[in-house]
Amino acid sequence: MKVLVAVDEPRGSDLAHQLASEGVEVVAVVAADALALSGEDAAYGSDARITAVALREVEAVILQADRRTMTAAAVALCDRHGVRIVALCAEDADRPLAEAYGLSSTLAPTDPGWRIAEALTLDGLTRGATAASTGGAGGVERERPAPRIIAVWGPAGSPGRSTVAVELALELARGGRRVALVDADAHAPALALTLGLADEGPGFAAACRHAGRGELTTAELERISTPLGRTGVRVLTGINRPSRWPELSHARVAAALEACRTWVEFTIVDVSSSLERDEEIVSDLDGPRRNAATLAALEVADHVVAVAAADPVGVARFLRGYTELRATVGATPVAVLANRLRPGALGIDARGQVRRTLDRFAGIRDVWFVPHDARSADAALLAARPIAEVAPRSPFAAAIRRFVGETLEPPDPGVSRREQRARRIRPARDARRVRTAGADDQAPERSRVRGGRRRGAVAVPEAR
Repeated sequence: MKVLVAVDEPRGSDLAHQLASEGVEVVAVVAADALALSGEDAAYGSDARITAVALREVEAVILQADRRTMTAAAVALCDRHGVRIVALCAEDADRPLAEAYGLSSTLAPTDPGWRIAEALTLDGLTRGATAASTGGAGGVERERPAPRIIAVWGPAGSPGRSTVAVELALELARGGRRVALVDADAHAPALALTLGLADEGPGFAAACRHAGRGELTTAELERISTPLGRTGVRVLTGINRPSRWPELSHARVAAALEACRTWVEFTIVDVSSSLERDEEIVSDLDGPRRNAATLAALEVADHVVAVAAADPVGVARFLRGYTELRATVGATPVAVLANRLRPGALGIDARGQVRRTLDRFAGIRDVWFVPHDARSADAALLAARPIAEVAPRSPFAAAIRRFVGETLEPPDPGVSRREQRARRIRPARDARRVRTAGADDQAPERSRVRGGRRRGAVAVPEAR
């Protein structure tokens, strides 16, 4: 792939060097405002000539996006040449500007080259990428997967629904996907407190009110949601008091979640445990229902993740609630996740005992397991951040990553399972390679003596 790097020095040359080591051909490096000036016919000198020549042969432009460089003229210039834009936003204030032009804003100029190279291979970063994915400009016809809603349910007893929902959203957001995390728990909402977000904002209740009036748009969802750092996840926090549950009616919740399909690629919904329908014990059949939010989310979901605590009490509670869950979701696929697996609560062969019990009493053959990782969970709770950020190498994060890759992540057409697995493990390996290359660049003449042999630093070729 040929790219043009429009990033100010010295980061521009450094980024071009890292991209070249990832197999990306960098045609030229120009100033960040070269595109904006060229689009307005105000560019002079070598940058103007280099930009005009490069746009005829590159497939993408890596642009340092801010109010000075991200202009309508720059975007129109790239559109005329059929060139995609990969925006690098250094400040949070620049991200809405990039998103206003339909660009992904999850990357920053300080990100390593392997991460930006990985984003170059993904569809949907820009409008040009969408045209290419549907066969435009000589591309291969390929249908983008439809946006999906994934509900995370679990029985009473805190099996870890909210923790799993957060980690699923973070894992699905890898690679530049847009993901929404919705707290639809009308009994005990916890996402705002877990992630250190303000729960006094509009959140999901405001989205439901707008949806009830037919006024919920993508721009409004972007306004009332809260970004989860620089992960690419937007959070719709839950109600800050359980007494506000009447605001989450069945029709409003269903309409709000359907509106999320036009906003993001994946919507992760954290719901409460109770599936009880209380029509038989009330006289007002048209009044609000206590569990309407949970039932509505499960009914509109495309996939349900059922979380069970991997201990005798947790498995027993799960089996009692699983029948009601199946009656509610019908034919919707359900993936069972046994959380906090540990031998101390089940004895020998804890994994096998859970698997055999679920198979015998509920006919559940496929079960995924998440180990008990108290240290990582406590560190994430203390920092008010996801486990994958605080402890990316933890067993918990690795188990969630495997679960997403095997059940939720849509496979790319024409890509084997081995290649998909290689894509998931390549970032960590490439990060080590980038750090090694950086150390060699800083000390090119450093040598090390081991066993009587002198070893010199390996020179890394500069990008042209």
